[in-house]
Amino acid sequence: MLIKRLSKTKKQSGFTLIEILLVVAIISILAGIVIFAINPSKQLSASKNAQRSSDVTTILNSVYQYSIDNNGTLPASVTALTAGTATEICKTGATCTGLVDLSVLTTDEKYLTSIPVDPIGASTNGAGYEISRSANNRVTVSAPDAENGEVISVTR
Repeated sequence: MLIKRLSKTKKQSGFTLIEILLVVAIISILAGIVIFAINPSKQLSASKNAQRSSDVTTILNSVYQYSIDNNGTLPASVTALTAGTATEICKTGATCTGLVDLSVLTTDEKYLTSIPVDPIGASTNGAGYEISRSANNRVTVSAPDAENGEVISVTR
């Protein structure tokens, strides 16, 4: 009899299965809302575009620094371009057939250590960035693979 009385007076502690399931469901719903609000793919695209913008500016700055150091003369591969025609820039150390060779900028690492490459990659020999010049020798560097409909282009 003593054993029966003790078991009746002992209180059960812990959570029921329903309570645990409700908490898990609420946490799942909140996590889904947070992930939807953050939109990781958009954030990743934005960071790639920021890198592209930085790369485009770096390439253009190095072209103009070369020009300043050479009495206003642009690199020969840029002056050889047909005015208004954008052509892909060659990667450092790649075969540059049909591409703009800016290796003069990376020689002795005076202006660049290497030509920047698009974050999602590029063609086998191309850097993924394009360069063009106007009839007045204004140079434009652009990133044709920009994401989210952005246009990344710098002209000087």
